[in-house]
This record gives sequence, C-alpha cells and structure tokens, in this order.
Amino acid sequence: MTQVEVWNADETLLHRVSVRHAVRMIWRGVATPVEVHATERFGPYQVPVVVRLVRYVEQKWLYSRTRATYSREGVLLRDGRRCAYCGRLTATTMDHVLPRSRGGATGWSNAVAACEPCNLRKGDRTPDEARMPLRWDPYVPTRVQLHFARAAPSNATHVTTAGKEPAR
Repeated sequence: MTQVEVWNADETLLHRVSVRHAVRMIWRGVATPVEVHATERFGPYQVPVVVRLVRYVEQKWLYSRTRATYSREGVLLRDGRRCAYCGRLTATTMDHVLPRSRGGATGWSNAVAACEPCNLRKGDRTPDEARMPLRWDPYVPTRVQLHFARAAPSNATHVTTAGKEPAR
C-alpha cells in the first residue's frame, strides 16, 4: 500500500503512515483528509493522500539542542553529501579523518563524507600525509540540523548553527 502524508495542524509535514493507519485516524477524529484519491476506496472511506491532524502536536524533541546519534547516514546528511576533500556533491561514503587503524575514534569529530575516488586515494593515511586537506572541520550536529538536512533537497548547502559554519 502507499504511504499517506500526515500534516500537523499548522500544515507542516510530520511523517508518513500507511493507508490503514490514516483511515483509522480519520475514523477516530484525530485527523481530517486534505487530499484523497478520486476513485480508490478503503471501506466506506476514500483513500487519503494527505491528512491533517485536528490538534497541533508540539515537537519538543526536534527543537532540543541535544546531540544527534552518530551514524554513517548522519555524517552524509551533516555534510550535505558533499565530499570533504574535493567538494563535489557525489559523496556516498564516510571517511575517518584519522584512520581507525591508527587509533582514530568512531564519532562525529573524526568522520567526514567523501566520494569514492577521494576515499580510495586517501586510503589509510591522514589528510596531511595524503596531501588532501579538508575543506571544513567535522563537528557534532544537533538533531534538528539532521532533521532539516533530511528534508532538504540533495543539492542544498550545509545546515549548521551559528559559529559552526564549515569553511569551504
């Protein structure tokens, strides 16, 4: 089945749910349909494409300044899928600035997004040894930064906070 967008009462996108879940939300009076399929039905209801919540749901977790959980996908989102070595928007891998084999930590401050050619070229060396300077310093993002980076188009620039703007 297809996914249905769930909007908050202020019409901001919250998440997506199954058609069955969306119809249950409509039936319980928690949400109202905004857009429906013209011909498809789910029981007595038209199949919704978008539903809007009746009451506003506050997303305190989103706006907390807490650290984001470290992950490969998080590093790629933080860097906007831009290679930290060449700057191209083709980063699909994560590279440890100080290689793990040399005692480098597995964390936000030692990981950057890299394209495959640059990652292979750098290999098991530091950026100085490989003569591949970083275009910006890695940093620890907040959860809200990763949330908005996930929602942004793939060619967007870095999402950062004041004082943490990466040099390019």
